Formats: sequence, structure tokens, C-alpha cells
Amino acid sequence: MSGDTGDDHTDLGHGELGNEIDTEISTMSAVLGDTYRGELDRETTWRSRLDQTTTWSVTVMAAILTWAFSSADNPHYIILIAVLVVTTFLMIEARRYRDYDVYRSRVRLIQQNLIANALDPSSELEHEDWRQKLSNDYRTPTVKITLLEALRNRLRRIYLALLLVLLLAWVFRITAFATGDGFLTVASVGTLSGTVVTGLVGVFYSLVLVVSLWPREREAMGEFRGGDAGEWKETQ
Repeated sequence: MSGDTGDDHTDLGHGELGNEIDTEISTMSAVLGDTYRGELDRETTWRSRLDQTTTWSVTVMAAILTWAFSSADNPHYIILIAVLVVTTFLMIEARRYRDYDVYRSRVRLIQQNLIANALDPSSELEHEDWRQKLSNDYRTPTVKITLLEALRNRLRRIYLALLLVLLLAWVFRITAFATGDGFLTVASVGTLSGTVVTGLVGVFYSLVLVVSLWPREREAMGEFRGGDAGEWKETQ
């Protein structure tokens, strides 16, 4: 008898377990509920990691700017070092954002097609094959957006503002403390002339602006991307 039970369990595990869960509404509801809570927790965890990177960027930037303007003898290129540090944090955060978007996309898929439909069955599903999409993503997890889109998102959200603050601080630093030789002389770094340094800074910020403002269709599955604010709260 124990042998038969073991055989049944093995057969069930090879293919019938999914069918059994699918036919039992209560079991499927429990599985989807646990899945949603799990994905929501992972999304929240990665969201906090994004916040940590941003916090470190602001902290380091504030410390460097404070030191750079504390004395006229402090070199101006320390602000350019801050630009490199903030850019490094930007790259780290963009990679984290791609991971975060994986779990956010799963959460949104469940919200749009399960929870929304349960609340209003009269509405059509956003994705007719949402269960198949979710199943495929569990079998073969893949990132949903490119690194370029992740960079553009983080730049538009916070890092473009941080980098522009550093640019303004650097320009003010080399002009406010410029002597009769001119700001290009002050802008020099070692053997690099001020003209070369200024040109490199200009090229870098041009690339940043191109990445930030270049129009492209958004691939990430986001929230709060349209509609009238507070429309559903209106009362007669």
C-alpha cells in the first residue's frame, strides 16, 4: 500500500499537480495569494536598495561639495571626482532598477489581470494570456528593460538633477576663484589644459542629456502613468 501511495505521489509530481491545483479554486487562490505576497515583498526589498544607492550618492556629493568650498586652496577637480562617484552610483542603481523591474512587472501583471478583474469582472483582461506569461517568466526569468532605459529612468528621477548641481558647483568654483589668468587656467588638471578638461566635461554632460531626453517608447510596466489625478475620489 505504501508503494502505491509513493507511485501516486510521483505521478502527481510529474504532471498532475498543476492540473489539480488549477481545478481547485481554493487551492489556486491560495497559491496566487502567496505568490503575490512573495513578489510584493521582493519588489519592496529591491525598492529599498534603490533608495540606499540614492542616499549614498547625495551623502557623498554633499560631503565633497562642503570640502571643495571650505577653502580656496582646495582643488576644483574634487568636484569632478564627485561627478565620477555619482555616475558610478548611477550605474549601480540602473542595474538594480532592472532587477527591481522584474518583480514590479510580475506584481503589476497580477494586479491588472487578477485583482482588477476580481473587483470588476465586467471589464476585459489587460492580458488574456497573463497566466502563461507569468508561468514562462518563472520558468525562464528575464529582465524586461534595457540598461539604457534603466539609466534614462534613474537620470530623470534624481541623477540628472544631482549631476547638474555638481556641474553648476564646478563652474562656480572655477569662475569664482579665477585670477587674472582666466577660468580656463583654473580649470586645468595636472598636464591637462583647462580647454581639454572643459571639453571633456561638456562631452560627458552632452551624453547625459542625450540619454535623459532621447524619446523612446517605455518598456517598463509602470504605475501612475496617466489619467486625471484623484478622479475616482470625486463625490457628487
